Amino acid sequence: MQTIFPILRYTEARTAIQSLCASFGFEELFSVPDSGPFVRHAQLKLGENIVMLGSVRPEESMTSPNSLGASTQAIYVFVDHLDEHFERAQSAGAEIISPPRDTDFGSREYHARDIEGHLWTFGTYRPVTTETSAK
Repeated sequence: MQTIFPILRYTEARTAIQSLCASFGFEELFSVPDSGPFVRHAQLKLGENIVMLGSVRPEESMTSPNSLGASTQAIYVFVDHLDEHFERAQSAGAEIISPPRDTDFGSREYHARDIEGHLWTFGTYRPVTTETSAK
């Protein structure tokens, strides 16, 4: 059960939603408002997990990595079929930082940057949790 929900900010949130869906396979659950350039709140789903996003709002002191010239965090996403996921992202024009590779800790992963500079790692590693260690 997911209990941590990343929140991302984008200068062009509507364009980012379209890009995240096309490149990485997210499904838009909803956005508020449902049209127009400003997005107060949107939720995207990939598998069983949700990320939340919205337009940059200066009063919150959160911005897009593009405005900083750097990213200050990265998001790791488990995927079942990594190479297929990579092919989709690459075909959709995602900026690939490093192609799929096997790691020394038993995972296979690749790294990408979205259209506003947020870093994403997609891989086959699943951290051990109380839930998974009991299985």
